[in-house]
Amino acid sequence: MAADGGGSAPSASLALPCAYSPAPRRQYLAVCARDGRLRIWDADGGGSGGKPRQEYAPSARLSAACSCVAWGPLYGGRRRKTEGPQRKKRKSEAGQAVEQSDLLALGTAAGTVLIYSTVKGDLHCTLDGGHSGGVNSIQWHPEDSLLYSGSDDTHIVEWDLQTGKTRCKWKADRAAVTSLSVSPDGKFLLSAGMTIKMWDLETKEMYRKFTGHATTITTLCFATNRPPDSNGLYFVSGAAHDRLLSVWQVRSDGKDKNAVVSFTLTDEPQHIDLQTSNSKDEAVRLAVVCKDGQLHLFEHFLNGPGKKPLSPVCSVQVSSVGGKGEGDVPVPVPLLATTLCADKQNLILAYGNHLQPVIEKMPINTTERHVCLIRDLHTTLSLSVDAAVSKVRFCGDKGASSSLQTDSFAVLLVQGLESKDSQILNKIFQTKKETLIKKTVARLPPPAVLPLVEELSKRLQGHPFVAILIVQWLKAVLTQHTSYLSSLPDLVSQLGLLYHMIETRVKLYHQLTRLHGKLYLLMTQVLKQDPFFLFYLSVISALLHSFLIGCRGHLPVSQQN
Repeated sequence: MAADGGGSAPSASLALPCAYSPAPRRQYLAVCARDGRLRIWDADGGGSGGKPRQEYAPSARLSAACSCVAWGPLYGGRRRKTEGPQRKKRKSEAGQAVEQSDLLALGTAAGTVLIYSTVKGDLHCTLDGGHSGGVNSIQWHPEDSLLYSGSDDTHIVEWDLQTGKTRCKWKADRAAVTSLSVSPDGKFLLSAGMTIKMWDLETKEMYRKFTGHATTITTLCFATNRPPDSNGLYFVSGAAHDRLLSVWQVRSDGKDKNAVVSFTLTDEPQHIDLQTSNSKDEAVRLAVVCKDGQLHLFEHFLNGPGKKPLSPVCSVQVSSVGGKGEGDVPVPVPLLATTLCADKQNLILAYGNHLQPVIEKMPINTTERHVCLIRDLHTTLSLSVDAAVSKVRFCGDKGASSSLQTDSFAVLLVQGLESKDSQILNKIFQTKKETLIKKTVARLPPPAVLPLVEELSKRLQGHPFVAILIVQWLKAVLTQHTSYLSSLPDLVSQLGLLYHMIETRVKLYHQLTRLHGKLYLLMTQVLKQDPFFLFYLSVISALLHSFLIGCRGHLPVSQQN
């Protein structure tokens, strides 16, 4: 859950980790997809659907999935540079420094933190040895070259990016640390476990403790940029299965046990962006994407406790025109993330599918309480798919073509399975290259394996010549993902249709082979006697031959000859 370039972590709804590049220049959107890859999209919001900029696949992406992501900070227009861990450099790297606003921190389920450089297009460094559990949240220090990570091991680690080593580590809670937030002045750190705690970053001692949520806290961010002794320091928190965002006030007298204000949502928060307030006369502006796919905008002057929950000043829902067979009924499209622009008059939306998000810039209109954006999402994505497929087919360089084909086919296949787009799937399943099929299936994430098997089972019941191609895909799936399929508890019921179909065709194979042989002998005997009778036999034999080809694909190699 991010605010102003902060770390984003999946909530209880398994939202994808995503984050916009830091204000005031929000140029890119980073998304860690379910297939384990980091994808960076152009987020200028020109309405063209967003252009992919970079893609990075960690070598151990399936065993160490990305759990949170955070952009490096931009220091008020003044960028800090970091050399990374001290090591012997190559000549080409000598004197090379990377700006922190061009760095991305990726927390993984294995407990490591990857620092990715958008300039290099590769890893800048790897921070490991600090956690024994998965990393749930990452926060950059706004001024120093420091990074904070919270983990399932109940600890917080302070990383020194100059050395790439742990600078400090302390136990933060009895439960997992699920969210972090650093104050705008860099003096305090919020952590969420069973309770919310505020830490003094200089002494690493607990400054204040807050209790109020009954479920896992997924969102923490500071709402104001004021010192705590002025009674003007506020922060926002949200929890799983909770339709309220709570606002807490840090009081100098310590009487801050309860939330002072709450914001009403339609579902639990999934992604949040916030523009902080620097004075009592400046309102806090908040944009929240909920689990149900709606966006809610809030504006409020934080000046003490409120009497009742506050409703959003505007709610936004994106819908797509109905597809074939759906008439003109709009279909809701889920919002993935949003960010408030620095001009305070616009916001940028990312919606649709995480593999091909549509990014759009829209003006903020608070005169309407409910806004529904109707978009022809199917046409937009179809144009992108056609361009991608054409790019795969007509690559000139053979070395780059293989890698590009494999990556593009895997991405398109997952997208087609999730959206159930027959146009995409038909183009994918038409390929006859066995090597391409094997590599594409090998790159699929585990959650896409079973939907692929179900789709192949349906297509296997079609024409025998289509079945020949489908059998190659089935063979690749069963070979590459045997261990995953065998771990499914209800595998027998899920693959029962496929097993019954193959068994039926194999039983008929030997009988049809004998019939085909008898027809062949009969045709040779009547060749010179009755040409019309021979024509009818030829048609029957051709039909049997095509059916045998479909059955033959299900047999082991030893039985096909």
